[in-house]
Amino acid sequence: MVPSPVRDPSLYRAYIPAACKAGQFFHYTCEFDASWAVLKTYGIDASLDEQFAAMEFDTRVEPYYEETSEGVLIHGGDIGRAWSGDYYENFLARCTGPAIRGVFASYGLETHRIRSRRGIQQSLDAGRLVWIKATVDFLDWVPATWVTPEGLGYPVVLGNDHALVVMGYDDEVAVIRDVLGPTNTNWNRAFEYEVEWATFMRCWAAQGKDGIAVGLSDEA
Repeated sequence: MVPSPVRDPSLYRAYIPAACKAGQFFHYTCEFDASWAVLKTYGIDASLDEQFAAMEFDTRVEPYYEETSEGVLIHGGDIGRAWSGDYYENFLARCTGPAIRGVFASYGLETHRIRSRRGIQQSLDAGRLVWIKATVDFLDWVPATWVTPEGLGYPVVLGNDHALVVMGYDDEVAVIRDVLGPTNTNWNRAFEYEVEWATFMRCWAAQGKDGIAVGLSDEA
């Protein structure tokens, strides 16, 4: 499917027409749906199983959360290097950008960690899409800390964790590819939309500014 651009792409400083499909693989697979969009843009149609084959899984702890005097703690595997949780039923199931880099690398794509607005813009200027973790519809969140069996902690959100692709920008907005599309939580959700930079940065920071720029190798 090819969603209609929000506005004339030539009006942005950078715009990469990211691929899209109608909805996610499963309810809690947004990381792999966003990676699919990136891969497909570069001509790679990777199924969920094919992505799983290139991904490490940490099944030591099925994620669960508790409310403590220090805030919400989510206990699970090491999402800094692997996927953790039942993507069929557990709304806490997830991974981070560093964990999914291996999926992109397995298809010969080059990746870089991105932690700033400038980094996002420079990546898009260079023709590289940016995979990010933010919040559903860039709405407010319940802050949480993900705790691994080793005691490592990652800044995350509790109930509206989401993965997206940044595909364009100008001075005012970032342009987002969101394959989630319309659902019963927001029937007006578009597959492509703009987010003001202030809102984008606030929601992105809630997830530790987790971003991965992905593109063809310089040797390709």
